[in-house]
Parts: sequence; structure tokens; C-alpha cells
Amino acid sequence: MVKSYLDFEQPIADLESKILELKNSDLDQNQINKEVIDLNESAVKLTEKIYSNLSPWQNVQVARHPERPHFVDYIERITDEFDELHGDRHFSDDRAILGGIGKIGEYKVVIIGHEKGRSTEEKIKHNFGMSQPEGYRKACRLMKLAERFNLPVVTLIDTPGAYPGIDSEERGQSEAIANNLKVMSSLKTPIIVNIVGEGGSGGALALGVGDHINMMEHATYSVASPEACASIVWRDAEMAAQAAEAMKLSAENILELQLIDEIIKEPLGGAHRNYDQASLKIKDSIIKNLDRINQIPLNQLVEQRYERLMGYGAL
Repeated sequence: MVKSYLDFEQPIADLESKILELKNSDLDQNQINKEVIDLNESAVKLTEKIYSNLSPWQNVQVARHPERPHFVDYIERITDEFDELHGDRHFSDDRAILGGIGKIGEYKVVIIGHEKGRSTEEKIKHNFGMSQPEGYRKACRLMKLAERFNLPVVTLIDTPGAYPGIDSEERGQSEAIANNLKVMSSLKTPIIVNIVGEGGSGGALALGVGDHINMMEHATYSVASPEACASIVWRDAEMAAQAAEAMKLSAENILELQLIDEIIKEPLGGAHRNYDQASLKIKDSIIKNLDRINQIPLNQLVEQRYERLMGYGAL
């Protein structure tokens, strides 16, 4: 059971609390088992009902769930022999973006992604998943390394956006993001992109150019956070729910706009309820699409990627 529940999940929390109370009670074991089975069935049906009709703002909340799996959780489950590589060779080792070499199935890959951190100490260390320029430059260095050794690139995106501090601007935040877009558009190796949580602004785009783009069912992808949009449009961050509705940032909307290729279904109630199942679905999709992409001549693959990038917004 999850430790944290979102506001709209309170009915589910109440049922699961009753189940826990029953399991810890002194009642007849046969009676407990029957009631637990009935309550479990009710909880599943209720979860299905709630999650089949999430509002855009509720979907944002799920994408930000405090127990949603992060980069380190996925790496542990989808890769073997992962070796992290550090530093951008210019300034420092940004911990909001992690990356290294690992093995997914039979494929040796370079895998890069945002890490938000879980505890307060970790969140500060990883800057809540908001990278500074050196993070994007580290990612770019690893992508070029992948190209040199003919390794596919796999990215996991989960960030509110690039860090907007003065120090980031002084070190060339926008240039670092733009350079990543340039490099990824012509990188001579397959790229699989996975949006697993928040896909926020340029912070997401800097890892978001690829040959196949997956988006998890309850992830989001947008030019800005709903709060930022509400502050700009209505001068009121409290109108974030209305902004989320207008921004069409859910996976279904993004697929309809042809900005992604595939929606990966999450475990019932969100990826935070079953890390193993969520990770397996991502792993299966990565392997399936690497099998397919490896059949395409490299020059043709790069040309298709570039044409796709230049075709955004044509609808």
C-alpha cells in the first residue's frame, strides 16, 4: 500500500485503511479473510472508476505524486551492470541529471534522466530535478560518447523544468538546452525517449528529441507548469487547475497532437503503486522499439528524426 494519498484518492484510502484494520484485528480468521477479499474487490473497482476519469489537474497531481518512481528506481529495475558517469568537463557534476552506461535486455545503452530525490536531503542534492547548464552539458557529453561507441541512447524525463536561477543564466542555460536539441537532432545513434513523470518546458525538451517517444499514462508534457501558465495568463497561480485543462498536457492529448508515439499503461492507481510492473512495461517498450529501429539504416533514421522535429506544429 502507498503511504501517501492525493485528495481525490481519499475514498480509496478509507477502504485500504479498513483492510489494514481488519488484518490487525482479533476477529475470526475466516471472517477476516472473506471481508478482506470483499473490500479488496471494492477498492479495485473504486480505483478503476476514479482513475478512468481523472481531470487534467488530477493527472498533474499523479505525475507529481511524492512516491512516484524516479530515475534511480527505474535504473535499478530495467538495467543491468549500470555504471554512472559524472561531470560535464566544464564546470561540475549536476545531480539533477544522472547518466551512465548500462544494459537493457541484450542492448548496451547510454541511459540519461532527471532525478528529483525523495527525502528533503536528496531533493536539495538533486535540486528537485531542475538541472543547471552543466547537467545538460553532461547529458550532451554522454550522448556524444554513445555515438562514438555505437550505443543507443535512452532518456527518462521527469522535471518541472530547467532551473531558472541567476547562476544558471550566467552559465548559459538557454544555450545548453538549445545545443542539446541540435546535437540530438543529428546524433548518429538510435534514441528512445521516455516521459515518466513531469515533462516540463525546456528542461524536458533538452532530453526529448528521439526516434521513438514514449509517455507514461499519467505523465504530463507541457511548455510550462500549470501554475506558471496561470500566473502568466490570469496573474493568479491558484487557477492552475483551469490552466491544466487549457494546456492539454495529458498523454492522450499529446498523442493526438503527434508529439509522442506511444502511451505506456501504468499499474492501476498509478506507477507509484507498483514500481516493478511500471518498470517492466517501460523496459519491454524500449527493447521492442530498439529491435525495430535497429532495422532502419542510420542515415535514414537521422533524416526521419530531423523531419519529425521540423514537422512539430504542422497539425
